[in-house]
Amino acid sequence: MLLAAVVCIGAVPAVHADALGRATAAYNRGDYVRAARDLSLLAEQGNPKALGLLGFMYEHGFGAPQAYEAAADLYTQGAVQGNPFAQAMLGLMYDKGHGVPQDFILAYKWLDLAAAHARGHERDTYARFRDAVTSKMSKDEIAVGQRLAMSWTASAVAPPVFESASRVPVYK
Repeated sequence: MLLAAVVCIGAVPAVHADALGRATAAYNRGDYVRAARDLSLLAEQGNPKALGLLGFMYEHGFGAPQAYEAAADLYTQGAVQGNPFAQAMLGLMYDKGHGVPQDFILAYKWLDLAAAHARGHERDTYARFRDAVTSKMSKDEIAVGQRLAMSWTASAVAPPVFESASRVPVYK
């Protein structure tokens, strides 16, 4: 899934594109420590794609300590800016209760938004994830999730604060 997200990187400013390209190339060749370091620099600047990819690395312990709460925070920062990958991964975190309380309504909301903002194969994948969550929900809960998704708008967030030496997010 991450590879698909990495391949589908859209237009971003040239400096960010180069740095994001270097980070994803490092990830693809298995140099997770470098990928995490490079993504951290972009995440500090609030880059939503870097936030989502770095969240994935924290969730799975690739080049960073496995930390569900840090992953959920990074996904949230990317998701609220409209990044479909971050939205989908945040939805899955809510579905499983990893780093956040288990909440099928919020899982539905974020997966529905991801499906709405993604294209092609990613859109189909995120829709399947959303549909799997609906099997755990009542009709009323689905309606609430749909209302939350329909009323949602993207917003800018303050970039995370990182410890300078370790590039580990500091949550205040």
